[in-house]
Amino acid sequence: MTMPKKELGYSPGLDGIIAGETAICKIDIEREDMFYRSYSIKEIAEEATWEEVAYLLLYEHIPDKRELAVFKKTIGEQRDLPGPLVDFLKKIPFGTPCMDIMRTAASALSHFDPLANDNSKEAMQEQATSLLSKLPVVISVWNAIRNGKTIPEPDPKASVAEDLLRMTTGKKNWPSGVRALEVSLILYAEHEFNASTFAARVIASTLSDLYSAVTGGVGAIKGPLHGGANERALELIRKFKDPDDAEKGVLKMLDRKEKIMGFGHRVLRGGDSRAHITKMWARKLAEEAGSDFFAISERIDQVMEREKGLFPNMDFYMATVYNLLGFPTDTFTPIFVTSRVTGWSANVIEQWSNNRLIRPRSLYNGPDPRPWPDQARGRRSRRLSWAKLSKSAASLSS
Repeated sequence: MTMPKKELGYSPGLDGIIAGETAICKIDIEREDMFYRSYSIKEIAEEATWEEVAYLLLYEHIPDKRELAVFKKTIGEQRDLPGPLVDFLKKIPFGTPCMDIMRTAASALSHFDPLANDNSKEAMQEQATSLLSKLPVVISVWNAIRNGKTIPEPDPKASVAEDLLRMTTGKKNWPSGVRALEVSLILYAEHEFNASTFAARVIASTLSDLYSAVTGGVGAIKGPLHGGANERALELIRKFKDPDDAEKGVLKMLDRKEKIMGFGHRVLRGGDSRAHITKMWARKLAEEAGSDFFAISERIDQVMEREKGLFPNMDFYMATVYNLLGFPTDTFTPIFVTSRVTGWSANVIEQWSNNRLIRPRSLYNGPDPRPWPDQARGRRSRRLSWAKLSKSAASLSS
């Protein structure tokens, strides 16, 4: 007699299944908050810099003034990409999506890191620092290459957000724009056992290296049901010329049972607290630019809540933020990568601190056991003949 799926502990998509322990991130649904190493994301997004948050995730404590200065200096000094990697990027077809470039770069950078196969905690912290320094530059360099522009030079004294914005969009001396981008990096840095982080931990659990785990994370985050949702959200918003047009269009899409990207969350059913912060920045940037892009986004939000009881996730308003900052659409998810690499790395380090191979079972749903078909039995004699020949050959060689 087959046991019920619930009694077997089966949950499609591992929905609600506890797969491990972590001290890195806590999603508190009751408080409508999230915590990085016990610090509220709401306070962090208001008070902290991206570099402070990256240090907190990697080194498990908030840096003091000296530690932060050293960390920022290290990030600045490591921004230059290896020359052979830049030469290789120039040979890739210009139509290649930026996310594919990020996947290649995450793997290729390991070849230039002498610590790439050192899985000590200290070495992995240095590897992670190198990646969070270089991956934003990959976006800017690739964007310049494919558009036939001069490759920008990193500024070692600038913050990560400031340099990424300048090198990719050409915009500088824009405090609110830099802060909006910095807040996005902070909010995207970590989110418990999401698909890409879990993928990274599975790879790490085999005692593979950090670069392999990060590359796996990039592959997972590329999908539109994960990191790629922000790009799909922008595609949706751009369909409409004004808020009224957006309402009519979304209602028609719902009638056709089409999926509206940027809404709903597997864990945060009652709404994503990060979305409230990104919505604030989307409104601010739209007001500065005199754009109605936010108004269109907000109307879609209102329709989805009214008609479906669904709330925007982090990606929905982030699409508006990145668009108003001037980033090309296919760089949205790569920007996500430059942030989440810290979360992946922190999880890889944590996985290794008390490792157990992640090896779940599957629930077989195929046919019952059955005999090998009669028409295939005639081949058995040939298999036995080959076995005899092999045995004879072995005796001759001895």
